[in-house]
Amino acid sequence: MVATRRSSSVAKLTADERPLKKTKPAPKRPNASQSEPVASTPVLESSKRTAEIPTAESLNPRPVSAWKVGAHVSAAGGVENALVNATNIGANAFALFIKSQRKWSSPPLKDTSISAFKARLLEYNYSPKYILPHGSYLINLGNPDAEKRAKSYDCFLDDLQRCEQLGLELYNLHPGSTVGAATLEESIAHIAACINTAHKATSNVTVVIENMAGAGNIIGSDFAHLSSIIAKVEDKSRIGVCLDTCHMFAAGYDIRTAEGWSKTMSDFDSIINLKYLRGMHLNDSKTELDSKRDRHENIGLGHIGLAAFHHILTDPRVQNIPLILETPTSEDPSVWAAEIKVLNQLSALAVPDAPDNSNVAYTELLGSIRSVSKIAEAKTGKSKTPKAKKVPQRKKRKNKEEDEDGDVSTDNEVAS
Repeated sequence: MVATRRSSSVAKLTADERPLKKTKPAPKRPNASQSEPVASTPVLESSKRTAEIPTAESLNPRPVSAWKVGAHVSAAGGVENALVNATNIGANAFALFIKSQRKWSSPPLKDTSISAFKARLLEYNYSPKYILPHGSYLINLGNPDAEKRAKSYDCFLDDLQRCEQLGLELYNLHPGSTVGAATLEESIAHIAACINTAHKATSNVTVVIENMAGAGNIIGSDFAHLSSIIAKVEDKSRIGVCLDTCHMFAAGYDIRTAEGWSKTMSDFDSIINLKYLRGMHLNDSKTELDSKRDRHENIGLGHIGLAAFHHILTDPRVQNIPLILETPTSEDPSVWAAEIKVLNQLSALAVPDAPDNSNVAYTELLGSIRSVSKIAEAKTGKSKTPKAKKVPQRKKRKNKEEDEDGDVSTDNEVAS
């Protein structure tokens, strides 16, 4: 078993001062085809809600598409259950938390969970290249406080080691924050130094840094921030970028029109380089352009609109990478199933000469998302427009920094 905690003496060292520890590479396995799953054995999921278990007789084949659409599914009851949950919503890609996203330390992965995860990769025909694990929300590799940064690094390294145990290739990370106590350049140097050290302590996982919405002192809202981190990473083959549509829009990148999307991608290519694009998060936005607020909305129901996702889902530059939904579900995965179906339909639909969100085809597609979303809300009694509460000023400041946690509306803590 790979150790998941480090000694207290090492934890006080900076990332550059630590001794390097090489982990054994994860066993190699052939990539699975992404065409259709071939489930044959019922599996058990333990969570607040028992999922319908797919069998060979009942499982519908997933759509065959070069745009690999999926969602950030629950891994409650064990990481192996994420594959069941992804299959149940027709996902061709998925994200998961490989341990609790809000705890510094978690129990090691069980050998039985590791074996079951790898077996189900084959059973349901998922390739690791379309699986994008998400890092802990607690990690801040840009913190200028050496002891706090070391604590983040240990959590980060543990995540990478867990990915290698599971045979995964990608790992999605929020870059971090200056916490108002360092310059942007200083924090970027810390982030890159931690990635370099972790690369030397692991074998093959690619760190995929995410663009951010720009709240508070958060790093990553400008493509130039991500480019600066990549420039300082020594092993360029193990660094990539995940573009979040809600974050881009909140940061001021207007992707609502074909021209706006094209310009944004051209800017990304010139500042970062398209070869580093390893995944996307597909989210609409509850807030307006350049709001600096990370508030996810269901596809087509927010300020970005469905037309923008049509441009994305017909752009060959984003083929064959995980395209992950993190939209609100009211804890009902049928919402994601509906969104995935709509996005796959968009990828096969010709773009109108003058696309706008009033297009008849868009209106019909949106109807299914809106309907399922309302049903899910009614089941749980959760409204998208809750009554405003008076928030103390101190908590408001804290929430501003935490805006970047996203709106993944699912029970995603790993219980293993």
